[in-house]
Amino acid sequence: MSATPLHDIWEASSSQPFLPSIPKGLQFPIAFTLLFIAVLLTGLFGLNNTLKNLPLYGIPASLAFA
Repeated sequence: MSATPLHDIWEASSSQPFLPSIPKGLQFPIAFTLLFIAVLLTGLFGLNNTLKNLPLYGIPASLAFA
């Protein structure tokens, strides 16, 4: 086994820096906002968990937690 292919990939990727889709300075505010929305919607669904509230509160809350 040779480590040359891995080293070649490493060297080739050095010219392409990683650029995240969410800038580093906005990651915490966006994550906190999504978590707050998820907890709020989960709480609202927990207070009145009828079948008609499932698409209104339950599904968006589960997507915000994901």
